[in-house]
Amino acid sequence: MLDEKIWIKVIRAILKTGGYPFPINDNLMELTQILLTEEEAQFLLIFRIQNSLNINQIKAKTDLDEDLLEKMLNQLMDKGIIVGVLSRSRELMVYHLNNYLPGIFEYTFMKGGTGERDKKIAHIFERLDKDLTELFQKNYDRNVEQLRKIPPGDRIVPIEETIDVQPEVVLQFEEISKLINKFDNISVAICYCRHHKDLLDDHCKIDAPKLTCMQLGKSAVFSTAHGFAKPISKDEAITILRKAEDVGLVHRVVHSGINLENEEVTICNCCKCCCDQFQKFYRGTIPLMSRTSYVAKVESDLCSGCGTCVEKCPVESPKLVNDISVVDENRCIGCGVCAYHCPEEAINLNRTGPRVAFIPPPRIEQS
Repeated sequence: MLDEKIWIKVIRAILKTGGYPFPINDNLMELTQILLTEEEAQFLLIFRIQNSLNINQIKAKTDLDEDLLEKMLNQLMDKGIIVGVLSRSRELMVYHLNNYLPGIFEYTFMKGGTGERDKKIAHIFERLDKDLTELFQKNYDRNVEQLRKIPPGDRIVPIEETIDVQPEVVLQFEEISKLINKFDNISVAICYCRHHKDLLDDHCKIDAPKLTCMQLGKSAVFSTAHGFAKPISKDEAITILRKAEDVGLVHRVVHSGINLENEEVTICNCCKCCCDQFQKFYRGTIPLMSRTSYVAKVESDLCSGCGTCVEKCPVESPKLVNDISVVDENRCIGCGVCAYHCPEEAINLNRTGPRVAFIPPPRIEQS
């Protein structure tokens, strides 16, 4: 039986890759021991110093022969514990160790498993979320100020129909259709957030479709090769995005390395009730931090006070004041969901230029 000290070393190696700072406790230990065999855990110690290694570096760090090494790497990639992609020179495979979140969480639920193991993992992640909330809330003010200094890891791409500027003013990265056209390889997978909620018997409140999580470029190649997603055409991708808009989902684009200077790797289509980011915000675990270029504006003369925008907004930015919608610009992420669904066409998105939408989470009383 593998010594507990080895498991702790593996957990620390995973946590060092960046992402959410889960406490090393019984919940994290249980999760790791479900995800990994003892042999896989022992192997992952090669990533303790560097979380990214090329195939030659890996061969130098292990005694496994070529066949066993290939089998081990494929096992770990099939689980989403590591990701393997060709280097920029396309000469060597490079393998990256994933964090629990983002990384392992997403890949674990993308395959849509519904067995007892899947449900158990879902409940452990739920307990880990509560651990994170408790840690954040204990030092709320300090944590908010520290995170305010960190660049956002994703950006919001608005619904194109809601943009109220001349086409030549709109930058390429602000239009979802142009973003799709950049990539030859696109895939779609089950939304891991909605599937995670299904496993908890806490189903999507707007009955959003689940096949909406898109991968782009190298991410699509990896995801299809290891059974996480299926390849789709650009036309199919646009159709999925339009259906997502019709039910009120937010286009959230994630970049490689959670760095907006790098290439896009995924497009999430998020609902307020299931999206892990939105849920962590409402639970008081993290601020909402996204790059956006727009803000919603209400034409008060056209507003009927129906409240559709209040119902649809994922961040609760609009409020009805004297039966007229008023948008809190400090809380608006510029997604365009309110404008797209406004029956009176009383809301447009005005371009602000790139800005960070930073919304501190609510304070939660600790019992």
